[in-house]
Amino acid sequence: MTGDSWRERRRALLRDDPAETERATRLLDTLGAEDRDDEEIEAEHRASRLAAAREYAPDARLEEELQLRLTGPDANGGALRFAWGDALLEPVEHMVSAAAGTPVQLELTGISAGSTVVHARPVTVPADPAAPDGLDVTAASAAATGLGTLTALLDALESERDVREWVKLFDAVEAVSRALSRYELDLGLAWYDADGGLRRARLTERGRGYVKRLRETRDRDQEITISGRITELRESGLVKVKTGTAKNAPAYDVRFEDVGELLRMRPGLGDNVHFRVRFRQQLDSMGIARSTEYTYLGPAAEQTSLPLEPQTFGGN
Repeated sequence: MTGDSWRERRRALLRDDPAETERATRLLDTLGAEDRDDEEIEAEHRASRLAAAREYAPDARLEEELQLRLTGPDANGGALRFAWGDALLEPVEHMVSAAAGTPVQLELTGISAGSTVVHARPVTVPADPAAPDGLDVTAASAAATGLGTLTALLDALESERDVREWVKLFDAVEAVSRALSRYELDLGLAWYDADGGLRRARLTERGRGYVKRLRETRDRDQEITISGRITELRESGLVKVKTGTAKNAPAYDVRFEDVGELLRMRPGLGDNVHFRVRFRQQLDSMGIARSTEYTYLGPAAEQTSLPLEPQTFGGN
């Protein structure tokens, strides 16, 4: 759908009246081509409605709306395929929640043409009878906060800028990016806020490619000593070593590449051990550890184990 689509709709409404059609055509042709797109025109209409409403009610606010525009080889019919909905809608809601820093529930309000345009809004929670004035409580403020942050992140991804300040949101955005790539779809996001504002962003093939590159990993190795008692043994060659007696004491899964070496040691549950191990992290381009592993290298002299966290991967 182009920015002139409202003009086409106007012509269609007057199609049965030749005189009106001719007059409207002359008027619209005189006005010239519209250089704004539909989202900008809609935002201006909303702002005008809000200004008029505030003449009578200074505290008037508009209903917020999130529009997701899906474009791609199969998205020209203005319909949402079930597979797309399953793959995208919940991850988008999770992405908004992650950006807001609190759960935000969204609900679908409609589908329209112009590629495939999904209309949604924050869920309204029924008013608490004890609340002042009995006003409804909405997720609006949280959604607005989340969409403000999210559009800034998507803009940075599209222009391939540094996104480390949004590192905690990256897993949620990556899930949406993978779903879009699976169905060869681009995402256009438009957020209409309660005060008549418009925020927009896109996640296209360029942005998705940048997301994928940021997730490429490199190994970082350290040699450390782990001392403690054995709490678990597996035939696959994995030994769990707990470094203290407290319930929350760190425990490490140490893998023996040579299972025979482990068998020759004849370890038992509860045995105190001192292992020299290779601590390997797989770091992505933002410095996030995507995985960690501890590999046995040999026996070590008795000493206190290093205060490492056994699990350091993930962006949250």
